[in-house]
Amino acid sequence: MESNIKSVGILTSGGDAPGMNAAIRAVARAGIFNSMKVYGIYRGYKGLISDEIEEFKTNSVSNIIQQGGTILKTARSAEFMTEEGRRIAYENMRKHGIEALVVIGGDGSLTGAGIFAGEYNIPVVGLPGTIDNDLSGTDTTIGYDTALNTIMKAMDKIRDTATSHERLFFVEVMGRNCGYLALNSAIASGAEAAIIPEISIEKDQLGELIEQGFRKSKSSSMVLVTESDVIGGAMKLAERVKTEYPQYDVRVSILGHLQRGGSPTAQDRILASRMGIAAIQALMENQRNVMIGIRENEIVYVPFKRAIKKDREISEEMLSVLRISSI
Repeated sequence: MESNIKSVGILTSGGDAPGMNAAIRAVARAGIFNSMKVYGIYRGYKGLISDEIEEFKTNSVSNIIQQGGTILKTARSAEFMTEEGRRIAYENMRKHGIEALVVIGGDGSLTGAGIFAGEYNIPVVGLPGTIDNDLSGTDTTIGYDTALNTIMKAMDKIRDTATSHERLFFVEVMGRNCGYLALNSAIASGAEAAIIPEISIEKDQLGELIEQGFRKSKSSSMVLVTESDVIGGAMKLAERVKTEYPQYDVRVSILGHLQRGGSPTAQDRILASRMGIAAIQALMENQRNVMIGIRENEIVYVPFKRAIKKDREISEEMLSVLRISSI
């Protein structure tokens, strides 16, 4: 059954990710191509409440595919977490005649979208825009590949100084409770190990890791660490090394928000374009409360409840690749 949606709003929410602009562009142009009115909603759910809404034309999204960040801006909204805030947001949608939403963001953004859609019976489609790659039902998320490449390039530079001074470096990357960035950037950069939330690292394992690396005449050792509360972050690990293994010259580099910036890679631009067009197609097919995902290079529809489940597992094969290649 096809829908009769004539207008759609686009917003970006939560942390920014490279490729969000490519997704905005694709959604806007796919909507216009299918005779819909398209509205850009600035500053996420906060802008939906404060009525920062503008109708987009084709040229509104010209020359943005190569830009990082999001032209729609993003903001967190405590007010949208309240029933009153969502009521105001819905009234603003009605005022502009917006019949459906495309929400680009991570798990928090999609959780809010699901609640909003349920309360007001609004068709909402989500796009997975997060560098953490922590959403279920999709092989990858918009921004993940760019962040991975950014970390790899930073690691190459850190390796130069680590080797010159024969140091042990802990490099902290984003990911919260998901270790994909740390694990895969460790493989890509030739690091010795990745300490991730999915695997508990005990003291004796850490000691073996450090001593094994130096025993094998390596001039430096690089360890990727996810910024997770489970692990305690790179600073906590470095303090342990200073206390328990004072013979090693340890340094910490926290990459921080530079991981979110920069021009998106070709892979992220293509992924975002495919997903953006698929979002409009999903609305035309009367889909609602689904995230656009990609599995084995095919577009799939993932229910919000499935997408935000915390059940993604780290591949044993990838752990093995890192372990074998770093000896």
